[in-house]
Amino acid sequence: MALLEVDDIHTYYGNIHALKGVSLAVEEGEIVTLIGGNGAGKTTTLNTISGILRPRTGMVRLDGNDLATVAPHRIVGLGVVQVPEGRRTFARLTVEENLKMGGYTVSKQDVDEGVARAYEMFPRLKERRTQVAGTLSGGEQQMLAMGRALMSKPKVLLLDEPSMGLAPVLVDAIFDTIRRLHAEGTTILLIEQNARMALQVADRGYVIESGGILLTDTAANLQENEEVQNSYLGIA
Repeated sequence: MALLEVDDIHTYYGNIHALKGVSLAVEEGEIVTLIGGNGAGKTTTLNTISGILRPRTGMVRLDGNDLATVAPHRIVGLGVVQVPEGRRTFARLTVEENLKMGGYTVSKQDVDEGVARAYEMFPRLKERRTQVAGTLSGGEQQMLAMGRALMSKPKVLLLDEPSMGLAPVLVDAIFDTIRRLHAEGTTILLIEQNARMALQVADRGYVIESGGILLTDTAANLQENEEVQNSYLGIA
């Protein structure tokens, strides 16, 4: 049994059938990436897993337990934590206040340890710990969003477009962090516009198109797949 299982979910926006039977699984300690074009259903899949959206049919399970009726904040408490597209930091709070907001499900000792770990992982955040988040650069806000998510010691980290809008040097820094988290055993489901880099860090991948899973394979095999190369890796 996989740590996170998505089983034949159908999710709608009103009458729009956004996800049409999506199934995927993430084993403990894996990085799995979900790649696809704009509007394919990637973010909708993450939002359904985290309880922001509810599937009309199908199941989402963590450790075999159905999350369908669990409130989003309780899903965080169970260990599924999303870093949303666009960072979504609390703009008027300081860096340190943002981090502490991420630790509402854990003890004060764990909060203190989590803040220290975030500063060790992202030294730039420590330098700016009293600065309000709205004045940070895009890269710094992405670091803050990731650090905030890690405060609750997630079983599964959902990353939605972590490199979007960042300069290449900061993209490299974010992916170095993803590699480090992987090495430490963090389980990650990654959505990333840069499919090439996503497949370089992932163990396995799924390709989603028009709300359905088109194919799945190891990340290495997907990099060699001619259809994936033509559609997502820019290789003619």
